[in-house]
Amino acid sequence: MKEYIKKVILLGDGAVGKTSLIRRFVEDEFDDDYIFTIGTKVTKKEVTVQKDGQDVLVTMMIWDILGQTDFHRTQAEAFSGATGALLVCDLTRKETLDSLGKYWIPEFEKEAGAVPRIFLGNKADLAEKMSAEEFNSTAKGLSADALTLETSAKNGQNVAEAFEALAKQLVGA
Repeated sequence: MKEYIKKVILLGDGAVGKTSLIRRFVEDEFDDDYIFTIGTKVTKKEVTVQKDGQDVLVTMMIWDILGQTDFHRTQAEAFSGATGALLVCDLTRKETLDSLGKYWIPEFEKEAGAVPRIFLGNKADLAEKMSAEEFNSTAKGLSADALTLETSAKNGQNVAEAFEALAKQLVGA
């Protein structure tokens, strides 16, 4: 079986659910307590995907970085060498989606270039949120070819699907 090791970064403002998405994907757990990420945390998860009818093992090195925009140098170091990104916003706070276009994508592309990316509208389980149309059209305006998914770290909606879709993009499947 062919094997790949890929560096994946979750980008987005603080409190959008990046750490919770990783925890749901890696450990299949959720905790309502907010965990403020200080610096960078790297988690490893292996995913098997199909490429040309064959199983391919993708070891995802998942980087969870602090979501505050004041730490350019720390973030730039983390972005370097990334092969893919999950761009995360909070569906209950439109400013977090706007922030992806204003700060996160430009800063990320300076270091990593135009690598595969998927937009995640997290907290889809909550009633008061932006519409799917608003989320999709805004995300497509920021990156026309990027996949968009509404996720919920709380109930697991589309979490595994998001990471697996990115893994497929990373190996050209």
